[in-house]
Amino acid sequence: MLAGKRILIIIGGGIAAYKVLEVIRRLKERGAQVRVILTHSGKEFVTPMTVGALSGEKVFSDLFDPTEEQDIGHIVLSRDTDLILVAPATANLIARMANGIADELATASLLAAAAPIIVCPAMNQRMWAHPATQRNAGQLAADGVRFIGPAEGRMAERNEAGVGRLSEPMEIVAGVEAFFAEADQPKPLAGRHILVTSGPTIEPIDPVRFITNRSSGKQGHAIAAAAARAGARVTLVSGPVSIADPKGVDTVHVETAREMLEAVSSALPADAAVMAAAVSDWRPAEVATEKIKKAAGDPPPLSFLENPDILATLGHDARRPKIVIGFAAETTNVEANAARKLAVKGADYIVANDVSPSSGVFGGDANRVQILSKAGVEIWPTLSKDEVADRLIALVARTLG
Repeated sequence: MLAGKRILIIIGGGIAAYKVLEVIRRLKERGAQVRVILTHSGKEFVTPMTVGALSGEKVFSDLFDPTEEQDIGHIVLSRDTDLILVAPATANLIARMANGIADELATASLLAAAAPIIVCPAMNQRMWAHPATQRNAGQLAADGVRFIGPAEGRMAERNEAGVGRLSEPMEIVAGVEAFFAEADQPKPLAGRHILVTSGPTIEPIDPVRFITNRSSGKQGHAIAAAAARAGARVTLVSGPVSIADPKGVDTVHVETAREMLEAVSSALPADAAVMAAAVSDWRPAEVATEKIKKAAGDPPPLSFLENPDILATLGHDARRPKIVIGFAAETTNVEANAARKLAVKGADYIVANDVSPSSGVFGGDANRVQILSKAGVEIWPTLSKDEVADRLIALVARTLG
């Protein structure tokens, strides 16, 4: 799997740097070509001679070495590679990466990188848990950087333990193999346009209050990411969520149901549409321009108007995608309610699930769904939302042929 793969390893300045020597050896055993950049602090823990002996390549370190930079080495190193692996990634190195600081060869190469990046954090558990580090790691994840670890266990410091250890060498190698296995997978949706909606919608009552639901957007975002991995051009129309936009996806942010309908219409034509958003069925008939103040007596009355039915509108549109998939989030009579939805919405499939509080679906990482179509009902086991997404996109790919 790794034969001929070009991997650039950036070794940061942490006590766990010695573990990366084993990673280099194992990657070389599997046929990978490994080149290494040592950070200035990394050289305090492992030597260029040792690293070079294991990698069989020249070890790079100095941004201002005229022999290394005469061909703009930091550009060539970061472009002439299939993957960049940062290990150990210290809190300081993660912070510099997240903020685009290019103060040495390693960070300049990362800033110039066109190849995908995997980061393997290693630091004291308090440093990993610090809000600044979590903020920086979150920014890298939002930028499309992948993570392996950190692991949980004893620290280098006496009587210290927690989450922050560098993952074991074979775990890192397995993560690299998994990355290339995914990258080398066929792209059954190449050339296709997939439209996905995700998250809740919100309907304002006044400038500070609104009506919404508990949808986290995790399932819809996972579907968009799975479609992108399958090679599709993906448009994701998302209500307000607290999770990052999926990498490689064109995300349109909306708030209300009417805004979502407009964005969906603007995204057409599409080959398939997966309507995973939890759209508010109703909206206040009038929106106060100022905060409604509490007064003695009865609360102010609220009257409602029905929101546009996005799934039904799309299912009967002249520009209807070849495949339309709707979702039915129910708390009772899940299959019966989903079957009625299938009959009237103009959808090809309805993905039905139980979202009652005891199910843990809203906001959780797992889902248990039923797939309804004219052919019948298919019940899937409890899966992670990523697994549900992969299965659903595989269904789309098969149906599109």
